[in-house]
Amino acid sequence: MLSEKSILITGGTGSFGKKFVELVLKRYPKIKRLVIYSRDELKQFEMSQQFPLSKYGQIRFFIGDVRDKERLRRALENIDVVVHAAALKQVPACEYNPFEAIKTNVLGAQNVIENCIDLNIQKVVALSTDKAAAPINLYGATKLCSDRLFITANYYKGNRDIKFSVVRYGNVMGSRGSVIPFFLKKCKEGVIPVTDKKMTRFNITLEEGVDMVFYALENMWGGEIYVPKIPSYQIMDIAEAIAPDCKIETVGIRPGEKLHEEMITETDAINTLEFEKYYVILPSMRLWDVDSYRKTFNGKNCPVGFSYGSGKNKEWLTVEQIRQLIKDHVDSTFTVIKSTGEKGARKLSFVQSAESKELEYSAEKEDK
Repeated sequence: MLSEKSILITGGTGSFGKKFVELVLKRYPKIKRLVIYSRDELKQFEMSQQFPLSKYGQIRFFIGDVRDKERLRRALENIDVVVHAAALKQVPACEYNPFEAIKTNVLGAQNVIENCIDLNIQKVVALSTDKAAAPINLYGATKLCSDRLFITANYYKGNRDIKFSVVRYGNVMGSRGSVIPFFLKKCKEGVIPVTDKKMTRFNITLEEGVDMVFYALENMWGGEIYVPKIPSYQIMDIAEAIAPDCKIETVGIRPGEKLHEEMITETDAINTLEFEKYYVILPSMRLWDVDSYRKTFNGKNCPVGFSYGSGKNKEWLTVEQIRQLIKDHVDSTFTVIKSTGEKGARKLSFVQSAESKELEYSAEKEDK
């Protein structure tokens, strides 16, 4: 699929980008060129240590911003496949800096699209988020707009042989700024802040997210929004998995935050097909024969009234499953924080692993 191809990934030094590069080099060693496009010189330097040019001669690092159309165009020359992962993603930051989010997530997306059409790129997959479904915050609204830009690009590409599709998924386990690394840090301070004890979220590992992009690149007809079937978790189960005896402080939902996330709304479901491991939201204006698409991939229509949200999911992670996933995908030395000490006070100790020393940390609190 990607052998002998030249690929560019925007936002390539982020959590997804690093895993994508790792798996591309592992699974497609005959890749022609792999361009990592991002605006952070320090992260590019650090990533170049992980993937040195002496070992991975296909890699090229381009410093640039998706807001800069001309710089982006230069980076895209002679590229076959584009994965667009660059975005401003932090909900509070987007709420307080709205036009900055628009410049990166909307105008930057359009820069990617126009350059890809002009340069005859073959395939483009853009990453989306569950927050783009029925958005209530600016981040979600910008990503919904971005999704629409990429899907509708299929209508005005002319006779060029280029396809645009989108992959949408929920919280990536262990990614920068996500809840698990945050809780791991906070529990060492003795208190885990929880926005709302009823909150739920989708969960996907970085490798699963990359696999969905690989699948889209191999099978896309153009215009699809791919939504993988992934489990949900209760936010309190995350706290229980990490430190069952740690104090929980309810701090309230942040600006622009939902209690439960959606990936497919009831309205979207009208134009959605279900497959074994994923859903596809179809383009509202038909680009190809839907019956042929359904038969090719062995799918079926979603029932009337269907929606896909984290609070009503069929698959849920247990506390033990969460602990194992943390060890497998976040911190291989993770061990549950347990309480010790006399009644009336708790001393929390955090052991990294059987081979490592105990971290010098303790927190005492009165039982009420």
